[in-house]
Amino acid sequence: MDISEFDYELPEELIAQTPLEKRDSSKLLILNKNNGEIIHEHFMNIIDYLHKGDVLVLNDTKVIPARLIGSKEETNASIELLLLKDLGDDTWECLSKPAKRLKEGTIISFGDGLLKAQVISKYDEGLTHVKLIYKGILMEILDKLGTMPLPPYIHKQLKDQDRYQTVYAKISGSAAAPTAGLHFTKELLNKIQDKGIIITYVTLHVGLGTFRPVQVDNILEHHMHSEYYVMNKETADILNKAKEEGRRIIAVGTTSTRTLETIATNNNGKFIATSGNTDIFIYPGYQFKAIDALITNFHLPKSTLVMLVSALASREYILNAYKIAIDNKYRFFSFGDAMFITNDISKDK
Repeated sequence: MDISEFDYELPEELIAQTPLEKRDSSKLLILNKNNGEIIHEHFMNIIDYLHKGDVLVLNDTKVIPARLIGSKEETNASIELLLLKDLGDDTWECLSKPAKRLKEGTIISFGDGLLKAQVISKYDEGLTHVKLIYKGILMEILDKLGTMPLPPYIHKQLKDQDRYQTVYAKISGSAAAPTAGLHFTKELLNKIQDKGIIITYVTLHVGLGTFRPVQVDNILEHHMHSEYYVMNKETADILNKAKEEGRRIIAVGTTSTRTLETIATNNNGKFIATSGNTDIFIYPGYQFKAIDALITNFHLPKSTLVMLVSALASREYILNAYKIAIDNKYRFFSFGDAMFITNDISKDK
């Protein structure tokens, strides 16, 4: 399967640089995954397409201010670190820039020594393991020294840092937001629950997989980087009951999807309370075991996320939907508009 099959032309002006004033005022493209039929809506009206008994699964990870600018103690050369994954014992997996300036043992200082990072080991593509040295509470120090790790295609400064968090963000640990969830307001979530739709949560801390492009022509040669996930017993019980009763499980975002599919794959289609690391790679031909529908954003050309949504609908339906979205001036990527991929596009009256 060639990477070029998941490419499309996107005018640069359609890459959303800032969030809309109201989270739920974004456009919503609803795609019937069975026949390619499309409905144009606004996100606040997604409640009309959710039915009583549906289960909505959200990722409650919280983005940490993971981008740090410091300097080498030896030379004062400027170094940027992006904290990706907590490996335990104050050891972190990072992206470093410029990586060539670092060697094992190098110490980088941030905030006049309030935080230091000693390089333990180096890997390909700028990946580095560091030991963090500090006094106090790390998250409080990162709040002082770090900034939100916005994607490289966003060139405007984010005035309100909370707009790169979901309103239900709870468990700190992500290097990027699960952006499909950015469209929800607390008011909309309350209305959804009042309608009889069940809302439940998983956690997946977004890491290198989000920043790592596919660099091979044959996608089967691409290796996904692993990300840490958690599911509790309450969520597992809700999902198992929904499966037994034939009710829809709707994932909010590709991160929730990857968590649910990993757990269902590992447990013969069942859900259990569990945690671990997943490197699941979902592309056309994959048979979904957990989810029935997906709320997501519009993703980068040739990305693993375009491949995932092409597995749920079909590559042809997805690329056609993307073309129609471009023709209708939808906004793309993290701060862009939304898409609901489902087998039931009927509207509740």
